[in-house]
Amino acid sequence: MFSWTGTIDQFFVEHLGFPEGLFIKVLISLLLYLGARFLLWFLQDLSRRNVTELPRRHIVNKIITYSIWILLVIILLTYWIGTGSGILAYFGLLSAGLAVAMQDPLANLAGWLYILVSKPFSLGDRIQIDGHAGDVVDIRMAATTILEIGNWVDADQSTGRVIHIPNGWFLKRSLANFNQRFNFIWNEIPVMITFESDWQAALEIVQNILNHHNPMDEVDAQRQVEEASTHFTIQYQKLTPVVWLSVADSGVILTLRYLCEPKRRRSTADLIWKEILIAFAARDDIDFAYPTRRAYLNHQEGKPGAGGPSAPVGPTA
Repeated sequence: MFSWTGTIDQFFVEHLGFPEGLFIKVLISLLLYLGARFLLWFLQDLSRRNVTELPRRHIVNKIITYSIWILLVIILLTYWIGTGSGILAYFGLLSAGLAVAMQDPLANLAGWLYILVSKPFSLGDRIQIDGHAGDVVDIRMAATTILEIGNWVDADQSTGRVIHIPNGWFLKRSLANFNQRFNFIWNEIPVMITFESDWQAALEIVQNILNHHNPMDEVDAQRQVEEASTHFTIQYQKLTPVVWLSVADSGVILTLRYLCEPKRRRSTADLIWKEILIAFAARDDIDFAYPTRRAYLNHQEGKPGAGGPSAPVGPTA
């Protein structure tokens, strides 16, 4: 060691009562820390210049950061405590204490390792857990950050809020992923018309609109289904848009069902609704239904065989 370090160390020992060699250990630890900071900056700068995809660069930077700091902690512990049975005993006591006092942080760390290994989601995926939904924008050791959607905003649009979810949640609670393996979701639009409307004409109109404005690439969707089937038991017999018919108290319901990307649910519904409104406005035999109250007199309006007025008798020859 340089003579000046020995002189300073001797000063601390004689005048301040520090243990011998403490100053040198602190100095070496500081140099190791500064070296780790420089190495971190250098590797992240290298990643920025060579990794063009933002999500991939984010993951690479996280791996670099955690690896350097974990390595630094191990080196410093070994340097200050030593090796062999001493450090093993220290780690044994430390782990026992941490297990009791830091259950939640350890659960978050285990959840982070689960995310890295099992990959239930990745950066950019849209997920939902325990009532919170959003797009994943960051994954840290303690928590995963999402950009919230829904809540007081309709149709899965962003609220602008950032939510930090403890990683331990992903080990204990159900997780929904909107993108994993199959980057489409089923969306439905219910359209209700009156009983007096020509439901067959309305059915044909909405089916044509749905076919014309189908936002899904059927070939791409079929390919994704085949890829997903190698990991999950996903079997879709039909991926083309369809219109289902049902009857409710207030009228006939035409339910449009189609595939779309998770982040395009509102825009596709907006386009389809505009076409439906234009098409129905041009027809005098189709009306939208909505909850109303009306008096129905069966003896005047009902069918003859169900207690209604008798059928008119035609003129006799």
